This record gives sequence, C-alpha cells and structure tokens, in this order.
Amino acid sequence: MKTGHDPLDYHGFINPPVVRASTVLFPDAASMETPRQKYTYGTRGTPTTDALCSAVNELEGAAGTIIVPSGLAAVTLPFLAYLSPGDHALIVDSVYGNVRHFCDTMLARFGVEIEYYHPSIGADIETLFKPNTKLVHLEAPGSNTFDIQDVPAISAVAHRHDAVVTMDNTWATPFYFRPLDFGVDVSIQASTKYPAGHGDILLGTVSANARSWKKLRQANGALGICGAADDAYQVLRGLRTMGVRLERHQSSALAVAQWLEARDDVARVLHPALPSFPDHAIWKRDFKGSSGVFSFVLAVGRHDDFKAKAHAFLDALEIFGLGYSWGGFASLALHVDLNERQILQPPAEGPVLRLHVGLEDVDDLKEDLKRGFAAVL
Repeated sequence: MKTGHDPLDYHGFINPPVVRASTVLFPDAASMETPRQKYTYGTRGTPTTDALCSAVNELEGAAGTIIVPSGLAAVTLPFLAYLSPGDHALIVDSVYGNVRHFCDTMLARFGVEIEYYHPSIGADIETLFKPNTKLVHLEAPGSNTFDIQDVPAISAVAHRHDAVVTMDNTWATPFYFRPLDFGVDVSIQASTKYPAGHGDILLGTVSANARSWKKLRQANGALGICGAADDAYQVLRGLRTMGVRLERHQSSALAVAQWLEARDDVARVLHPALPSFPDHAIWKRDFKGSSGVFSFVLAVGRHDDFKAKAHAFLDALEIFGLGYSWGGFASLALHVDLNERQILQPPAEGPVLRLHVGLEDVDDLKEDLKRGFAAVL
C-alpha cells in the first residue's frame, strides 16, 4: 500500500504533519473570488485529511473518498446524497441497528420509503424493485449474525434498474474484500474499528466509484460534515499496521470459533469462515479473509430467561471487556438484541453473544470463556 503522501513533500519525514485548520489565507481578493489554490477552508480538506483519503482510495480502488466523524455518519451521508422524497430504498434486514433507526425515523420523515430484505435474497431482489427504487444498501457480513450476501448478483440487478449500491464493509476492510471490484458503487468503513485499531478514535470513510463520486462529494460539501485532522492522522498511522493486526485477529478468532463449535453448551457459531455457516461458499468465493468479530448462540433451555443467562455469562468474564464497538486490541463481548428485525428471526436455542477477539493470548481467552460457561450451569 502507498503511504497516502509523498514523504519528500515534507522534507523526507515518513508521516505527514498534522495540519489543523479552519481559516486559509489567500494572497489577494481576486484569488478569493475564483479560488486558484488547492486549500480554501478547513471543511474542504487539509494536507492531513487528503493523505488519508489518498491512502483509502488506493486500498478501495476508488475515484474519491471523503472522511466523516463516525462510522454511522459514513452510512447516513450517502443515503442523503442519493435519496430524495418519494424514493424507495432497499435495506438489508441484518443492517447495523443505528442505521435502521436512521432509516425508520429521519429518512421516513423526509418521505423516503424503506423496505428491508433478506440478506440471502441474491438476484431475487429483482422482485422487490419498484420504478422509484433508487438505492440498495448491503452489509456483509451482516451485523451480529454475520449473514453473507451475494454482492455481485445484487449489484447487477440494482444497476439494471439504475439504482446506487452502497455497502458497509467494516468487517472485512478492503484488505479482505473490495466492494467496488464486485459492483458496489459506494464502499463504507467505520474507520473507528480496524483502521484506527486502538479503541480511541471515531471516524468513517466513504469511497465511491467514478459514477457516484460527484454526488457524494457535493453532498459532503453541502452538509459540512468532515473529519478532524488529528483523527485522520491517527487512522492513517493505524493503516500502516492494519494488515498485520488483521492476520492476528483472523487467526485468533477462528481458533476461538472452532473451539466454541466443539462445545455442547454452544448451539451454533455464527462465523462466515466456518464451513458449517450458511452461505459459507459465497464467503469463500468472494472474500480473501475474515476478521475478529463473530457471534455464537448459547445453548440453554427454551423456557429459560435468555437475558438472565446472557448476563450471567458476560458478568463472569475477566479478560473480555463488556463494551460496544470492536476492532481494537482488546477483546470485547456483548449480548445481542435481534428483536428489531422485520424478516430474520432470532435463534430459538438461546441468547446470541457477540465476541470481538482482540490481540490477547488465545488460550487465555478460552479460559475466560470457560468462566462464562461455568456461570450459566
């Protein structure tokens, strides 16, 4: 991967300086009226944010990238860029919960019709298209249950209907899957996760192909949403080690997932890289690797209190932290609530627990999970 900038532009220093800016000065009044210089105001970019955008463009194979203050903003801004009152949008039912909330509240208030679809629908999504369908949003693997989608099949149908295809690719990152190579128009990442990698930065990137870049850039400028230079610098620095970290997350998570799959007190392990996972063949066809996040279904009695069992398991953990987000060095766990979905049904065998396997020793993590299982006996 390129560094996102030429070190010789900065006297040979390997990392670019952090340029914090709002006001940019012009040499004369005429230059202000017809800007002739690259930088005009802080919201329109700085050398630091441009370095990150350049690096992400290289990773994504994109015509252009914008940065925004969070992963959620990275999804909602494209929706605002491509949707208008009266439009119809198809959203995968395994979408990130806060995106669903945005669709059901803000987009609904703006007069956009939202329809959720099953993640495994593939080319049959054609049956859901209407004359006013303008956008299809994918998330693969899907939030919390890690459902796989046939990205090229869905994209091909959407393009026949002249709809824009957006995809949240936070789980795989462009290291393991490049959406734009599979027909997606706009690739979205919560840089908060693996690009930043240390649990201390909020940022999102949105990368578009040539067909969709102009509208995205225009919406970004109109809304005035931009990422801070310090955060951009930290994410750019995180990109340098993301490949190495992902290798560790991948190997450790697979080891834990395989160990869980062999246990009688686990009903199912929801990890796309496991041969037992539904649509594993599609994942294997399209993805180059897996990351550190997956879920499992705790096997309990059908009449047991799922929430109480989940809480007992989580409260017994000592290494896994109880926290939202993921992608950093620390392992995390939480109980997943799937009741907001419209099509997909929650597993009946027990509660769903999501794990992010961090960079700790795998044997230590297994011992920690044993404490959780012991607590629900």
